[in-house]
Amino acid sequence: MAPESSVQRGPAAIEIVRGTTRLDIVPLVPEILIHQASEPVALWQDTERVVGVTEPPFWAFAWAGGRALARYVLDHPEAVRDKRVLDLASGSGLVAIAAAKAGAGAVTACDIDPLALAAIEVNARANGVTISALGEDVMSEGGTVAPDADVVLVADAFYERDLAAKVTRFLDQARAGGAAVLAGDFGRKYLPRDRLVALTAYEVPGLRALEGSDSKRTTIWTLRD
Repeated sequence: MAPESSVQRGPAAIEIVRGTTRLDIVPLVPEILIHQASEPVALWQDTERVVGVTEPPFWAFAWAGGRALARYVLDHPEAVRDKRVLDLASGSGLVAIAAAKAGAGAVTACDIDPLALAAIEVNARANGVTISALGEDVMSEGGTVAPDADVVLVADAFYERDLAAKVTRFLDQARAGGAAVLAGDFGRKYLPRDRLVALTAYEVPGLRALEGSDSKRTTIWTLRD
C-alpha cells in the first residue's frame, strides 16, 4: 500500500492503469483477468516521473500470495459464499475478484493507493463482478474494522516490519469481532508464523520478474486459536 500522492481516483487514474498495463489471465488463476505490467522497474519509474508516486506499483502485478489466496478462495467457495468479505491491501483486486466469483455476498477491496483503487475498478469490470473499493486506511490507529466483515483476506503484506505489525493488529481485531481470517504468503521476513496455522500450499509459477525465482511455494494461513 503506497502513501498518499497527488493522483486522484477517477478517469485520469483509470487511464494510467489501462495505458501502462495489459489485460491478461493470471497464472494459477486462469479464471481471472487483471491488468498487468510486463516489467516492474520501468512501470515504477514511469509512475514516479508522471504522477509522483514513489512507491512500487503493487497494483500492476499478480503477486505470489495473491495468486495462491485467489486460487484457494475459488477452490473453497464455502469460505466466502454469501458472506461479507474485506480484502485488505488489495492492490489489483485479484483476491477480491476471486471472492466475488466464489459467491461472496458483498466484497470490499481496501487500499490507500488511488491507482490501486482505479485498478480494482477496471479489473472488477473486466471480470463482470461488483466490488466496493475503499480508500480509507483501516489499519491506522483511528481506523475501524469496516465494513462489517465476516471474512478478512490479505496477501503479500508481511514484507516490511511496521506494515506487518499493523496488518497483524488489524487481523487480531477482526478475529476478535468474529471474522474469519485468511492470508496468503510464501514466508516473507515479517510473517508472524507463531500466530498462524497453515491450511494448504500452492506452487505459484512465473514469478522471476517479481520474486527472483520461477516459482514460489506459497501457503494459505489462518490465525491460530
